[in-house]
Amino acid sequence: MPLFDQQKWDAKYAVAADVPREPSAVLRSLDALLPRSGRALDVAGGAGRNAIWLAQQGLDVTIADVSPLGLALACERAREVGVNITPLCADLEDAPFPAGPWDLILVVCYLWRPLYSVYPRVLSPGGLLVVIQPTMKNLERQAKPPAGFLLNDGELPGLVDGLGIVHNHEGWQADGRHDAVVVARKAS
Repeated sequence: MPLFDQQKWDAKYAVAADVPREPSAVLRSLDALLPRSGRALDVAGGAGRNAIWLAQQGLDVTIADVSPLGLALACERAREVGVNITPLCADLEDAPFPAGPWDLILVVCYLWRPLYSVYPRVLSPGGLLVVIQPTMKNLERQAKPPAGFLLNDGELPGLVDGLGIVHNHEGWQADGRHDAVVVARKAS
């Protein structure tokens, strides 16, 4: 991801009042499928809304993002609610992927297809990959994210090939976004 992307996200996180605090409603709906302990990685986790929620559920969470401002905001918000998260400032499109093993990898609204070959390798045996990603159908109602950041309809299950699919859904969400949602488990 070029420096421009870091600057774009830093600018977004500079106005903290505009950055959501609540975790993804879709993620919360998957609560019963998620572990309550172990190491979790929130990929491109921004200001930490999902990382903080995972930490509140009992996970040891590392949040990786390209934006130092987003990570600082995430850590500040985590302290406010009495949990710890570990920030990792990294451009995951260029840097080595954070070493596992991870019991949970969460990917929300971040699409870099080459990482789908990495995720299974760094998951612990029995570990979960949770992906919540807008699809092309989203463009029927919203201009963002642009097509380059959207999955093709029905694409996500093929990207997690080799993992056992525990949950798979594609459809319109309450927030008006059309998401593909997969929870996939690495064999024990």
